Amino acid sequence: MTDKTQQEIAQALAGLEPAVDVHVEYVDVPEYPRHKVIAMHFDGWVWGERPHTFHGCPYYKVESTTKVMPQNLYDERIRIHEPKIYAWEGMVADGVTLADLNEGLIRNCIRLGIDGGRIPYDALVEPTRDILAKWKLLKNGIPTNGAVLLFSKNIDEYPNFRLRMARFVGTDKNMFRDNQRAEGNFFELLQAGIDFCFKHLSLSGRITNKSLQREEQLEVPYHALREALINALCHRWWELHNLTISLAIYDDRIEIASPGHFPRQITPENIKEPHESFPHNLNVAEALFRMTYLENWGSGARRIIDACRVQNIEEPTWCDNGGFITVTFKRPFYKPIEDSPKDSFGRNVAQNNGIVAEPLTKYRPSTDQVPTKYRPSTDQV
Repeated sequence: MTDKTQQEIAQALAGLEPAVDVHVEYVDVPEYPRHKVIAMHFDGWVWGERPHTFHGCPYYKVESTTKVMPQNLYDERIRIHEPKIYAWEGMVADGVTLADLNEGLIRNCIRLGIDGGRIPYDALVEPTRDILAKWKLLKNGIPTNGAVLLFSKNIDEYPNFRLRMARFVGTDKNMFRDNQRAEGNFFELLQAGIDFCFKHLSLSGRITNKSLQREEQLEVPYHALREALINALCHRWWELHNLTISLAIYDDRIEIASPGHFPRQITPENIKEPHESFPHNLNVAEALFRMTYLENWGSGARRIIDACRVQNIEEPTWCDNGGFITVTFKRPFYKPIEDSPKDSFGRNVAQNNGIVAEPLTKYRPSTDQVPTKYRPSTDQV
């Protein structure tokens, strides 16, 4: 054992970041004079608690090989260890001030929370700055990314605040009849998605015997679609700036896909069972809870399923694949093209016209256009 060896070991240990308290012991080997066994003692729990780097570079094992850790894997492990520090929603929004937030929208959300019993009444007279600080949407008086997501009036610096929407012809992406892209904050994207559903889904109505009033419902429950869109926007991994939430309507189904993955405790199978809440964006979820847009009991999937059951619609399915979480609703009354009506020559009418059969609805849609904020009392021709 030479001094050079001891220096090399000390230098190697000094290259670890964060530093690890390692006790080095040199043990004599009686059978081999002038040889020593080098024993290193450290707390294994501390060692594996968070990612470490060696001379500024992270590594990981692939079977028996040590490789440089990819940046996205390192970032994910850092985020798991310190979610509050490194969370995208809690980072200060560059170049954004309180003046860039929609004051009227914030006040409307406060009123919703007061009406829902989740915000005290005296919040009406509190300064906006104080309210946002309580919701952890400010850091040192500066809006965070979470505040921008919810209330921003200008999203030029946030190209991922988008929602892609398409109405495809048939059951694949080969052809579409409507293709749109919405940009904006949380509430603007939510409204755009709902409007798109009203535009392309069948809306039926009937007069109830009890109230003699007209009741209208989408072919897939409005509350289920709204809850799915809220979850997609709230729990999206917004740090994945090159990906976008999508709303795709096919002849046979509706798919809402959001960038990210399920928490380790949740799977596509057990999401339908009672479970705790594991929000990816904790501060945004808490603010939406206070505004009555969201619950914090992990009950979102259950409410979606219950809304479908009330309307006798098949419950949706969830999938975590390819960096996206996708919820899929089956459209009722859909019939494959081979079951579509035939013309006088026995040919499928849909094929004869060069299109795929449309889903058959029980009632004629009462509107073919995006609904206005307040629906007309009578249908237009």
